[in-house]
Amino acid sequence: MLKEFRDFAMRGNVVDLAVGVIIGAAFGKIVSAVVDNILMPIIGGLTAGVDFSKLQFVIPNPNPAGAPIPVVYGVLITNTIQFVIIAWVLFMLIKAMNAMKKKEAEAAPAAPAEDIVLLREIRDALKK
Repeated sequence: MLKEFRDFAMRGNVVDLAVGVIIGAAFGKIVSAVVDNILMPIIGGLTAGVDFSKLQFVIPNPNPAGAPIPVVYGVLITNTIQFVIIAWVLFMLIKAMNAMKKKEAEAAPAAPAEDIVLLREIRDALKK
């Protein structure tokens, strides 16, 4: 059972997935830092100093003795911007990879399959 697990864990796809998850997490932290520390202050400056992380509306508590309930929606705006940036970068990476694959496919002429080569040799031998 341990051997099967080791074989499964060391399969190429699993290792590639693990590397992708680790790199994705690191990339997510970089994007979060850029959005939180660069983009949101700029956007806040363009919107008269609005701090998106503090945007909220308050729902009155139905219990007269209870405190009002804040609903912070500025965090949702920040996370949406982060998602759009990550999705755009991934789209551009995949688009570039597909373009490279297409160039490789066009550059390398497709060799005929072995059975086609054999059939051509038979045909040529029969013609003689």
